[in-house]
Amino acid sequence: MLKDYLESKGTSYVEKLVDQNDAARDEMMQASGGFLGVPFTVVAKEDGSKSTIIGFDKHRVDEVLGFS
Repeated sequence: MLKDYLESKGTSYVEKLVDQNDAARDEMMQASGGFLGVPFTVVAKEDGSKSTIIGFDKHRVDEVLGFS
């Protein structure tokens, strides 16, 4: 659902398959504080800050990405 939603908004993303890539899994564990559920989204902003979103939380995605 998250991928479909981002695509419908014309937003590009990088998908990392944490069940198939140990480095991606380790990166996710560090960024999420040990959470391994998916989807887990990291949004890197132009100012260098990052926001994280656990699960498909449409309201939070809209808030972080500035969708109205």
